[in-house]
Amino acid sequence: MQRTLIVIPARMQATRLPGKPLLDIGGEPMIVRVWRCAASADAGRVVVATDSQDIVAAVRKAGGEAVMTRADHPSGTDRVFEAVSRLDPDRGFDVIINVQGDMPQLDPQLITACLALLEVPPEAGGPHIGTIAAEITDPAVRRDPNVVKAVASPIAGTRKLRALYFTRAEAPYGNGPLLQHEGLYAYRRAALERFVSLPPSTLERRESLEQLRALEDGMRIDIALVDRIPLGVNTPADLELARRALAG
Repeated sequence: MQRTLIVIPARMQATRLPGKPLLDIGGEPMIVRVWRCAASADAGRVVVATDSQDIVAAVRKAGGEAVMTRADHPSGTDRVFEAVSRLDPDRGFDVIINVQGDMPQLDPQLITACLALLEVPPEAGGPHIGTIAAEITDPAVRRDPNVVKAVASPIAGTRKLRALYFTRAEAPYGNGPLLQHEGLYAYRRAALERFVSLPPSTLERRESLEQLRALEDGMRIDIALVDRIPLGVNTPADLELARRALAG
């Protein structure tokens, strides 16, 4: 049986919404709500990885586990890897799940769906990394460069897809659904280690999407097709939407 470690990276200096992990949503800091959602999946140990003692204090006050990491990480994935290295030097965990710290409405079943993608090992045709996507229904979302689209090939007889590309453009061209991708990832431990050892790739820099680094290096990413992508809170408008949704 695979042992799973769920890590939620959180930093205070978000460009568009500074201090957002501790912003109040329904009487609790956002990072605490995300931690509760992740813990509700009952899929493994859950840890918040952060550069802020205030975030550590908030999570621990709620009964969660948090670990301090460096402040200079270029990405959340690098912060996740530092936390994993600190918490599990003996490599006891087989799978690492990276849960973004700005999804206070995360459905715990999405973590389960992401994890299920790794049941088949790569040597038997399984992926190195699992993630999620949902069909876009709003035409405005299709055109929004802040919304990441997954270009993927269906795996026959399943609600799974094999990722071919990720982009901010409206793609693929032609009639048919477009898929919105959100940053929830299940990594095999070896795949995470391989990923962070690589320099940023050409397409990653062009699209500002680090998952392209894995694809360019030949790693396989499979996608669980889900009904709805959780709202990510990146702007004041997103924050108000989340507050209204949880209040309702």
